Amino acid sequence: MSTDLDHLVFAGPSLAEAVDEIERLTGVRAAPGGRHTTTGTANALIALTVGGEPGRRYLEIIGPDPDGDRTASEIPTFGISGLRTPRLVGFALRPDDLDATVERLRDLGADPGDVEPLGRVRPDGVQLSWRLTRRAGNAWDGLPFLIDWQDSPHPGLGDLPSLELTGLRVSAPAGDARFDALTTLGFEPTEGSPALRVDLRGARSATLSTDESASAIDGEGSC
Repeated sequence: MSTDLDHLVFAGPSLAEAVDEIERLTGVRAAPGGRHTTTGTANALIALTVGGEPGRRYLEIIGPDPDGDRTASEIPTFGISGLRTPRLVGFALRPDDLDATVERLRDLGADPGDVEPLGRVRPDGVQLSWRLTRRAGNAWDGLPFLIDWQDSPHPGLGDLPSLELTGLRVSAPAGDARFDALTTLGFEPTEGSPALRVDLRGARSATLSTDESASAIDGEGSC
C-alpha cells in the first residue's frame, strides 16, 4: 500500500481570519482557492515544498464561504461549527488505490468513512473534481482522510505561494485501531492522545497542532 501526504487542513469560523492567522504565523499569505457549494465553504491555498522541491502537496485554509448563505455554526465540515478560533484540523493522504486502502483500514477497525465525489471551480474557471472519504464531516478524530484527484490538475502544482514543510508528527493511543491504521499508512506514530503536529517555514517558522492547548506556536527564526 502506497500513500503520500496530499494536504494539511487549517480551518476557522471565518475564512479571512484563518488566512490572516497563517500569514501572521509564517509571513506567507494564501492565494484564493475556490468555493465548495455543497458544503458552504471556501478555501485558500499555499503550496508545500520539501527540501525546497515542489510537489503534489499543499496547505488548505478553509472556512465558511464569505459569499454563501451559511454561518459557521451551520457547517459541520472539519468541525467548523465548533471552532472558536482558527486551528489545524487534519490532513489528507493520497493513496495509489483509494478503494483498496479504505477496505484495508476497515479490516483494521479504523473505518475512514464512505467515498464521496466532490468538486469546486478555481478562480480561473477550471473545474476540479475528486473523490474522498468522509466521516462525521471529517472533524479531527486522529485519522487522516483519503483523497483521489482523478484527472484533475493537482492544486499543489499550481501558481501558489509556498511554505517549506519541515516536520510532521502523529500520535495515537497504543492498542487503538488508529495507531495500527497510521502505521499501515506509513507513519511511525508515538503513543499518546490523537494529535497531528506540523512544522512550517516561511518568512517565519511555526508549529501547528490539532491539540487545542498548543494549536499554534510562533517560531523564533526567520528566513
